[in-house]
Amino acid sequence: MVKIPRDISGKELLKLLNKYDYKITRRTGSHIRLTSTYKGIEHKITIPDHQTIKIGTINNILSDVADYLKLSKKEIVEELFK
Repeated sequence: MVKIPRDISGKELLKLLNKYDYKITRRTGSHIRLTSTYKGIEHKITIPDHQTIKIGTINNILSDVADYLKLSKKEIVEELFK
């Protein structure tokens, strides 16, 4: 089983989410707004542009992406961090 890394940065997470067609729509301070139309419906998420993102924040982001893609969070974690 693949675990979520504890030391991932906002930029690294952004690169991983590019797999699901997430693109930067705007930056405000230390946060990045991403938009995807991977499933034909626009989906927006905000990720912090920090050196290390807290594990709870990563969990919430991945849960939101999993809901959008209609996959389990476990499947998303395995695809992104294997």
